[in-house]
Amino acid sequence: MKTAFAGTLKKLFDKYTTIIILLALIVLFSFFSPVFFTWTNLRNLVTQNTYYIIAAIGLAFVMIGGGIDLSVGYQMSLVGVVLGMLITVAGVPVPLALAIGFMLGAFLGALNGALVTNIRIFPLIATLATSTVFQGISYTFSQSKTYRPFPASFRAVAMQNIGGVPYDVILVIVIALIASYVLQKTYFGRYVMAVGGNEEVARLSGINTKLIKTILYGICGFCFAIATWVMLAKSNTASSSMGPGTEFTGLTAAIIGGISFKGGKGTIAGLVIGVFIVQIIGNGMQLAGWGVYSQYIVKGIILIMAVALDSLKNK
Repeated sequence: MKTAFAGTLKKLFDKYTTIIILLALIVLFSFFSPVFFTWTNLRNLVTQNTYYIIAAIGLAFVMIGGGIDLSVGYQMSLVGVVLGMLITVAGVPVPLALAIGFMLGAFLGALNGALVTNIRIFPLIATLATSTVFQGISYTFSQSKTYRPFPASFRAVAMQNIGGVPYDVILVIVIALIASYVLQKTYFGRYVMAVGGNEEVARLSGINTKLIKTILYGICGFCFAIATWVMLAKSNTASSSMGPGTEFTGLTAAIIGGISFKGGKGTIAGLVIGVFIVQIIGNGMQLAGWGVYSQYIVKGIILIMAVALDSLKNK
């Protein structure tokens, strides 16, 4: 009887681990700071992290497919600078500038995919190398300049709302629903899971693994370009220093949210909860008076623990 009960508890904990951790953190930081569990702070946690969620969704596609992309932060840097130059310097209409920015993001991602699949460079090394290239191009274009301000039409996604719900929150919900549907209800999603689970078996089954992985990196770059738009709309400024570091949040959130570092499994719902877990830790420590450097230590430890837990689960 006890064994059956313990087994049931274990299954429930394995299934709802991220939700349990999220609720535990909310309770914990509510004791540390009376400001934490207030409507204003919780609302800010949602609205301030929309572009992190969009970016993490893009990274999730690559990770579920068995890859990794460490260059996405500098993809954001480059796309942001290009958008800033097109809109504030060249006077390009916002819709056209956004179209160019989104296509650039997809191209940068697909370029990483081509390096990984065709030249067979290990994803970690390939994207680490391209991150340096993207960084250099971004700073070459910008010459360390800052571009501002952006027109109201560009910033509408972060500044306007429908019935009190900001446009960027609606955008996140739409993207999350589409991504979840694609991964769980379509043949493409099944191919992604198969490639991430065992690429060689998937190839022998007739799946064009090279094309699938290249598309996944392209989707990742496209999502990061959208995230760049939201980020710039919130800050009303663009510079080459904006973007790098986002990949750390996305990677940590993905692993905490149940997306395996080795690929082949994961859900968008778990990913979104993972993003909030990471951001709640930072927000809670800040409100509790913890220093910035202490937060770096804690977040680094959390990433190590998340990877270790993922490795244990795979074993």
